[in-house]
Amino acid sequence: MTPAHFTFSSAFLLGLTGLAFHRTHLLSALLCLEGMMLSLFIAMSLWTLQLDATAFSPSPMLLLAFSACEASAGLALLVATARTHGTDRLQSLNLLQC
Repeated sequence: MTPAHFTFSSAFLLGLTGLAFHRTHLLSALLCLEGMMLSLFIAMSLWTLQLDATAFSPSPMLLLAFSACEASAGLALLVATARTHGTDRLQSLNLLQC
């Protein structure tokens, strides 16, 4: 395992563990998701450069576009939740309540 591969794998796993264990606020969950997407983007970019394949070159940009869409949807949900519930704490949200 190369040091770059280890770095991006550990960054992804740190984001995943942060998402799994620190679920108090919606903003912290969104930041963990963004960290995971950023590590995937950098890893995919380096993978494309190491293989020297032009066929895979649009893949990191496509992932970055999906990541931007995910971030905007997450922020819209954060604003809507903060307006309706007054807080972004995940424990105050009840999925069974309309």
